[in-house]
Amino acid sequence: MSHARPYAFTGPGAGREAALQDAHAALDRSDHLRPDPGALADAWSTARVLLLDADGRAQTGDADAPALASGAALGAFDPAALFLGRDARGMAWFARHVDTAGDDGAVARIDLRSAAAAWPALEAGAFACARALQAWHARTRFCGMCGGPTRVERAGWLLRCTRCEAEHYPRIDCAVIAAVSDGTRLLLGRQAAWPARRWSLVAGFVEPGESFEQTVAREVMEETGVRVTRARYRASQPWPFPGSLMIGFDADALPDVPRAHDELEDARWFTRAELLAARARDVDDDGDGIRLSPPMSIARWLIDAWLDA
Repeated sequence: MSHARPYAFTGPGAGREAALQDAHAALDRSDHLRPDPGALADAWSTARVLLLDADGRAQTGDADAPALASGAALGAFDPAALFLGRDARGMAWFARHVDTAGDDGAVARIDLRSAAAAWPALEAGAFACARALQAWHARTRFCGMCGGPTRVERAGWLLRCTRCEAEHYPRIDCAVIAAVSDGTRLLLGRQAAWPARRWSLVAGFVEPGESFEQTVAREVMEETGVRVTRARYRASQPWPFPGSLMIGFDADALPDVPRAHDELEDARWFTRAELLAARARDVDDDGDGIRLSPPMSIARWLIDAWLDA
């Protein structure tokens, strides 16, 4: 497919060539450098640095293009900077907090959702990583075991309790999302909080003791009353809002009449013709009919894959 994928999809559903391109577009996390402040300080002068404000917005340039600072331009190495990894040239990438007080809106900034649609894959992936770490730090200022304050170690990838020495690592919440079909139609749902006319696939978080396939069947039944008979893994996508991983499936289901429950205000089957018309509204919106998830999302990737199969 031709749709841009700012976060890497992985797995057989992504296609071998596309998966290889995604791998090349990702930073080498270089875990061995995280506990070595000397090596990180040496890499700082030539590093590229994302500048994030307290709300998680990144500094951007003209036409929302990424605006990355150089370590040399920022001065001495900042031990509080988050080390994101190295690119194919071996150049280190960091993220650093920037104080926005006094700039009076003169510096342009962009949120992650907007950047995901506008930025190249490497920059968008680095921003996603940085934003997820920033949000995790904000939620983990105190130890969940004893309540003591935490300190940052391993270049931002470990928070250690200063009282009981417990180690805390970034939390990832797994969620499934499924393109559920009865053979000729696709099941979509709608949440009341979404933009007008927006419909998407059924999704939900994995619960303790569940496999991904069991989660697909449970979530689809809970939210729509439709019975899934089979689920097949297709691809995954980091979804750092603030720290999820979306695991995408194709699923077969019985042609039950959908009944919206829980988070959905409505659920129904859509024909291929209806979905093709909805996809065309990305370019020429006729003001009528449904709209689909944005192209940067795995939800849309799964819908397009079903249409193009």
